[in-house]
Amino acid sequence: MLSNANTPPVVSSNTDTNVVEFLDQQRGRIVSNTGGWFPGKGVFAHGYSMLEELVGVKSYFQILILNATGKLVSKELADWVEAIYGCLSWPDPRIWCNQIGALAGAARTSVVAATTIGSLAADSRSYGPYTLLDGLRFIQDAHAQFLAGATAEEIVQRITAANRGKPYIVGYIRPIAKGDERLEAMERYAKKLGFAIGSHQTLAYDIEKILMREFDEGMNINGYMSAFLSDQGFTPEEVYQMFAAMVASGVTACYLDTYRRPPDTFLPLRCDDIDYQGPAARSVPQP
Repeated sequence: MLSNANTPPVVSSNTDTNVVEFLDQQRGRIVSNTGGWFPGKGVFAHGYSMLEELVGVKSYFQILILNATGKLVSKELADWVEAIYGCLSWPDPRIWCNQIGALAGAARTSVVAATTIGSLAADSRSYGPYTLLDGLRFIQDAHAQFLAGATAEEIVQRITAANRGKPYIVGYIRPIAKGDERLEAMERYAKKLGFAIGSHQTLAYDIEKILMREFDEGMNINGYMSAFLSDQGFTPEEVYQMFAAMVASGVTACYLDTYRRPPDTFLPLRCDDIDYQGPAARSVPQP
């Protein structure tokens, strides 16, 4: 706390001996519960030898899920996650995270900077990996209600009653278009991989039937993958971690599209394109 500009700051210290002792144990050491490189011995991740048990043996998405959750999943499940990554990252510069990538290309930033800031922009409550937290929390809570005796219709009624009759359920309804063309492709691929429809997914479809009947609104890709991944035993936090980079590919594509054009030509504006509604122009008094 500073008393005034001429007084040096008073730095408080933690006098809890347990805290001090714990921090002393960490001094000069980097401790990892995940793994690391041991020269002459190998590289390890979650107890697996990277070079002997993972690289060239397991797929990249199996390794990605392992690093995100500590779980080494089957090749089939990793292939499903890889496929849905393709559904979540389109090279359309109208999508706001991709638009940031496109602006970065027009400004001639590096591709790493563009992809990183575009991915960060997608981490929002409206779009991107964060919405998966809400999607899985909803279907897992709804599933717990179902196991306790509630019907799908009662679950929907509780939600709509809490939202003044509106069916605001994460994982359902799309703001621009009705339906979701990605579901059919992923359902077909899941069947090809040998996945059966589990109890979370069954409930998700029952909820969709009610929403279609009452509001003409269906499930979106968030609702589908939230239910599917719940049936695979993942927590909301694990799924959020698995899909941290889910929009990166589309951002990179939009960056390259504008990078290959003349600089600063993406979405140019004239001054009169701006709907200025502030104070009228006024002169500055001369001194």
